[in-house]
Amino acid sequence: MSAYEALARVYDALTEDVGYERRADYLEKLFKRSQIPVHTVLDLACGTGEMTAILTERGYELIAVDASPDMLSQAREKAAELTGEPPVFLNQSMPALDLYGTVDAAVCCLDSLNYLTSPKDVQKTFQRLHLFISPGGLLVFDINSIEKLAALDGQVFLDETEDVYCVWRTEYEKRSRLCSYWMDIFTRRPDGGWDRSGEEHRQRGYSVDELKAWLMDAGFTRVRTFGDCRMAAPKEKEQRIYFSAIRGK
Repeated sequence: MSAYEALARVYDALTEDVGYERRADYLEKLFKRSQIPVHTVLDLACGTGEMTAILTERGYELIAVDASPDMLSQAREKAAELTGEPPVFLNQSMPALDLYGTVDAAVCCLDSLNYLTSPKDVQKTFQRLHLFISPGGLLVFDINSIEKLAALDGQVFLDETEDVYCVWRTEYEKRSRLCSYWMDIFTRRPDGGWDRSGEEHRQRGYSVDELKAWLMDAGFTRVRTFGDCRMAAPKEKEQRIYFSAIRGK
């Protein structure tokens, strides 16, 4: 089964504790650091479109991109209920991003960049983002830190709701900085029985210095890092690190 084929249907139920509204508030604070007014926003690796929906309702025009057709299907269903300008949805991978024009800002939320396990793909993604963000516009993304991924090694986690039961275990390889997640997902059928499916996901850890260098190589300036939803620099062993950068003119 391809990644996210099963997870897409239950993703929102299992991530109710993410705090999307709080994270959207934080993004808007960072938008104010842009050198141009932010009206059009790219939501890269948008998943089920929860952040896309929130920013749309707040008055922004969204282009939402994801490599998973299953996740995009969920996002499109959610967008049908929105009152703002309907988002544009595109089925594309991050390194192959190809827009029809430019945006004022781009966001890539909830450690999506870690899913690019090749450094070359991260560099290509930054180059494509530089091409499609307007001069003076803003890029914001967050990552799972290397310390967080390393601490997941050998862990087993359980997420459950009344109709969904998900068990996942992790393995971290220090040399490659790759963290593998194996998921068993059980969903309740209308007849009371359960369907089981499995997925494997992988993330790679990247250092702050690596990402800063690649951003600047791609043409971004004023690269800054922050702690999780804070306007201060990351603390030692920070679990989630936010980056902001301006598209050079």
